[in-house]
Amino acid sequence: MKTIKNLLAFVGLMSLAGLLIFAVQDAPSDDNLEKKIINDYNVYALNVPENLDFAGEPLPLENPDILERMDRELLVNTYWQSNGLLMFKRSNKYFPIIEPILEKHGIPDDFKYLAVIESGLQNATSPAGAKGFWQIMKTTGRENGLEINTNVDERYNIELATEVACQYLNKAKKRFGSWTLAAASYNAGMAGISRRLNDQGVSDYYNLLLGEETGRYIFRIVALKEILKNPDKYGFNFRYKDLYSSVPTFKVEVDTAVTDFVQFAGRFGINYKILKLHNPWLREKHLNNKSGKLYFIEIPKEGFYSIP
Repeated sequence: MKTIKNLLAFVGLMSLAGLLIFAVQDAPSDDNLEKKIINDYNVYALNVPENLDFAGEPLPLENPDILERMDRELLVNTYWQSNGLLMFKRSNKYFPIIEPILEKHGIPDDFKYLAVIESGLQNATSPAGAKGFWQIMKTTGRENGLEINTNVDERYNIELATEVACQYLNKAKKRFGSWTLAAASYNAGMAGISRRLNDQGVSDYYNLLLGEETGRYIFRIVALKEILKNPDKYGFNFRYKDLYSSVPTFKVEVDTAVTDFVQFAGRFGINYKILKLHNPWLREKHLNNKSGKLYFIEIPKEGFYSIP
């Protein structure tokens, strides 16, 4: 019995030694670790959800053309991971500003995703000259009450620009009777959508033959909506602390000219760069304000920036 125990002990030790040797031999080197990481990265076909809608209006996914177009946008936006993560981060910062304005005007919440595809939630400028989160053209902005000149450009004011976008969308909804067509007209113009509907003898977006950009427009919005609402489902991993958050501010009323915003910023314990970050609609280092208009300038609360 003792001999058998000794034999079993010896076998056990040899087995353990073998496992240790195997583990050491199997430990990845710098080179094959990189190969392992690459091989662990997999791309999967996606299941397009059966029931997708925009602003409560369902997509006719039983149509194979519609299904393929939706599948394309889900794939493109799921596997453009860096852009996707940025959208999660920025939406946490800017959706709380956009959402109550949409609600105030009776615009469906889904339209916040329109701003995502228009600008990536940045104060962008398009080749055609559209500017801001909502990509508003100069003529449209002025027609809807925005001040736009070399001194002030309120298309860069997210709150005022969202108000203008809401005014446009309500007009478009009244004209077309459909939020989907209203959204499409935001890209192609109300006249453009009306002309195509009449020319092709159809009454809805999904039966229209459109150019590349407008033809993808609604599908891109719905794809971003689906992904941003379901990060785990589409493989996006982050913690709440990874998301961007807004800096608390208070508003200073100004109804006179400001000769030097560098000095103005200094009076509130910030520098000119910080002032511009919170007020990108101020386009120059001074404010003319010959008309005595009342402006609201956002100032970050004390302690959120380290200013030497």
